[in-house]
Amino acid sequence: MVAAICLTAAGLLVRTTAVTFGPDTLGPFVTADVLSKGLLAGAVVLGFSGLHLLILGLLLRTASKRRAHDMRNVLRLAFGAVGIVALLGVLTDQWVGVLLSLGVVGFAITFALQQPLLSLLGWFFIMIKRPYSVGERVRIGDTKGDVIEIDFLVTTIWEVGGELISTNQPSGRVVTVPNSVVLSSEVTNFGGGGSEYVWNELSVQVSYETNLDVARGIMIEEAEAVVGEEMADCIADFRERLAETPVELEVTDGPTVNVTQGESWVELRLRYIAHPRKGTRVKNELYDRILERFNANATVTSFPVSRNR
Repeated sequence: MVAAICLTAAGLLVRTTAVTFGPDTLGPFVTADVLSKGLLAGAVVLGFSGLHLLILGLLLRTASKRRAHDMRNVLRLAFGAVGIVALLGVLTDQWVGVLLSLGVVGFAITFALQQPLLSLLGWFFIMIKRPYSVGERVRIGDTKGDVIEIDFLVTTIWEVGGELISTNQPSGRVVTVPNSVVLSSEVTNFGGGGSEYVWNELSVQVSYETNLDVARGIMIEEAEAVVGEEMADCIADFRERLAETPVELEVTDGPTVNVTQGESWVELRLRYIAHPRKGTRVKNELYDRILERFNANATVTSFPVSRNR
């Protein structure tokens, strides 16, 4: 900032005095005018850069990683746009003309670069409506994964699942999705609604001879042991968030088991809450614990033997 102030003072001094530096002209341009505009242009660049870093540093002191990412993009766009206008104004001394020219150029660019402009409009939509933010797990169109970065034109996603693997695990691929897709496709946020947790189901098929009360009790006991404490805290937060909306839902305090009938078996569906990134690990642990308990209680629980299973 000090350097910007010094360059501004030097540029104004050259412009307002009759001091000459070497030849009076440089081609068709007056030497003093070229030097003055060069100093003022340098002052604009240094001034806006310093102010940008100063404001960014102040805002990032208490901001989370997600808010810090958004602030960097917003400030970069704002200072970049204003800085270009200021720089052109200093170099041409035609502020009104610069604004009008930018308007005409912008009108022409609108037709030439429709897709990038749609993506930029999509970025504004993401910043204002917040369908997702950095760090959240989302599905945008056919792409599912964790958001790494939201740039002006694209959203970068660390892919989960996809064509390489069938589980909700990272595939190792990074996918870039144009922000314009958000305006024309549905977006699923697995941590939306104010809560980072989502409902999951685990299905186990048993025979009709199974004691369903015992089987349900075993499944709920194991779910309580694995996710019970975490689920209780999530349910309390979920209810608070739900109370702020016009939506009315029945929310249970703990895991539940629903029963459905099949052709030759009964399906028990355990319903519980888990973090999206822990979904596969939690489901595997529950399967192991429940099947071990079922096998240890063969007199009250049994599995279907039909090949129609």
